[in-house]
Amino acid sequence: MIQYALFARLEAKPGKEADVEKFLRSALEMAHEERSTPIWFALRLSNTTFGIFDAFHDDRARQEHLSGPIAQALIAKAPDLFSVPPAIEQIQVLGLKNESTEN
Repeated sequence: MIQYALFARLEAKPGKEADVEKFLRSALEMAHEERSTPIWFALRLSNTTFGIFDAFHDDRARQEHLSGPIAQALIAKAPDLFSVPPAIEQIQVLGLKNESTEN
């Protein structure tokens, strides 16, 4: 069972909301390339608050993802896009239902 996950909360700078959305949509391609990341979501929580949720089979894959291309791009773009540094939490999945493989 997938038990290991990350949740990143992202607060867009005023006027940068569309840029954050564009960045998150483009990150989907990078997520498809990460074989050790079976679940990845880009989320919009409000007009200015976004998030990324991803889940992994083991902690090794989670740690690998934290140094991967999406994390690197997030860090590089953070000063321009976000009003505060991204808050990334390591979390535990307690239950999972996933019947869809559609984008």
